[in-house]
Amino acid sequence: METAEHVVKETAQDFLPLNGTDYIELWVGNAKQAAHYYKTAFGFQSLAYAGPETGVKDRVSYVLIQNKMRLILTSPLKSDSPIAAHHRKHGDGVKYLALWVDDAYEAYEKTTSRGGVGTQAPTTLTDKHGEVRVSGIKTYGEVEHLFIERKNYNGVFMPGYVEWKSTYNPEPTGLLYVDHCVGNVGWNQMNPWVKFYEEVMGFKNILSFDDKDISTEYSALMSKVMSNGNGYVKFPINEPAEGKKKSQVEEYLDFYEGEGVQHIAIATKDIVSTVRQLMARGVDFLKVPDSYYDDLFDRVGQIDEDIAPLRELGILVDRDDEGYLLQLFTKPVEDRPTMFFEIIQRKGAKSFGKGNFKALFEALEREQANRGNL
Repeated sequence: METAEHVVKETAQDFLPLNGTDYIELWVGNAKQAAHYYKTAFGFQSLAYAGPETGVKDRVSYVLIQNKMRLILTSPLKSDSPIAAHHRKHGDGVKYLALWVDDAYEAYEKTTSRGGVGTQAPTTLTDKHGEVRVSGIKTYGEVEHLFIERKNYNGVFMPGYVEWKSTYNPEPTGLLYVDHCVGNVGWNQMNPWVKFYEEVMGFKNILSFDDKDISTEYSALMSKVMSNGNGYVKFPINEPAEGKKKSQVEEYLDFYEGEGVQHIAIATKDIVSTVRQLMARGVDFLKVPDSYYDDLFDRVGQIDEDIAPLRELGILVDRDDEGYLLQLFTKPVEDRPTMFFEIIQRKGAKSFGKGNFKALFEALEREQANRGNL
């Protein structure tokens, strides 16, 4: 396979300072049960709740936390809800990628003045704990970016939510924060969304992969990695490419019935420990052939970790000019073959595992074949 990583240097101005990911919200069929799954399987902790008891009449939302990562699971209470329509079409999936900013009003003004489509006009939410200012714009599919300003708030999460206390609190698994979120878009839609992130949000295209980089015997895709100025927020964008059979992106688009978030990558400081715990709690991961490890040191050089547990758990390793990374991908976490998670530990590397693409996508193709979708 021919490989060539294309590093693209842009001059986009960082006019939209971002402090990181504030939270990710999934619209799901049963938030109470989904919250139990993410607590049990991934080690998230109960944080906050909104619903009829807090004055919210059309939905329930459970907020989970682990270190710096917050996850919201929201379900509708009536069949005519937009949340119900979203779930009917897509199944469980990401609705909001919320970004932490210093000024939500200014973020809205700057992005909409550059062509962004507003979905939530700047609003100030208040309660006895202070105020949270929120605004939002559209991105690919039905996904939205919310700008969250919380510097004048000291409550548990935000107005409209109350503390969610639970006697069931499994131990955390070492998940730290969102490393990146990957979006799948339709045919020939990658470059238009790259342009959106450059022009509307001031991101830079820091890496590009074409169908020679990301291909197997049967399928291919293309990807560009978009990053904000300080590198705290990264959004790789995938689109299908021509191949002999259906690619993983095409399968996602078919079953999600549109564009959306393909996977959420979560950082850890000890991937062996984290993956062991996740596996013990029932999380299923993709598996590469054992032969992947036969020439591992020839491909990536010396690493700090013992190869035996990496081989045992199926953890992948890749190196760039600044160090190396370790990564592993779950299988889809819902019935449809759509969204999944990546567990990643960076040891200096700032790339995304290009050297693992072939092994990873062949593993994905085996799963597609099992489902009859290759």
